[in-house]
Amino acid sequence: MRVGITINGQRHAVDVPPHRSLAELLRDGLALTGTKTACAEGTCGSCTVLVDDRPVLSCLTLAVACEGAEVRTVEAQDELLERLRAAFIARDGFQCGFCTPGQLMSALALLERTADPSRDEIVAAMSGNLCRCGAYEGIVEAVQLAAGAEEAA
Repeated sequence: MRVGITINGQRHAVDVPPHRSLAELLRDGLALTGTKTACAEGTCGSCTVLVDDRPVLSCLTLAVACEGAEVRTVEAQDELLERLRAAFIARDGFQCGFCTPGQLMSALALLERTADPSRDEIVAAMSGNLCRCGAYEGIVEAVQLAAGAEEAA
């Protein structure tokens, strides 16, 4: 099937089998390997991308369902995403880094909706993203720092 999709601001028309996931299209079809697939079952959040500004699990989302959609991945050029990247580094919001792309995209969606989220809002927004290294405190602090929260300083 032919799918028209905009990814990180660039329009693509791609042929994809009806069963191909968005994660597979991004990684294998378009060489956007920042999006990670760990569980391929929708339980870990490492494959989170934004589709029309909403966080979705790209391992469970069919590429054909994204016809006409705007998709943003961790490779996107975005000022807020860059602030989040820097904050994750400053607050040790990652260890092995495998979950980091999904964490960053979930945090981006949160901060685009809520400029100054509470700690509870951050924890809730990040709850779909697992970190096997246990960097959760650093992740919360990084989101607070990117949001400009004073307690993160």
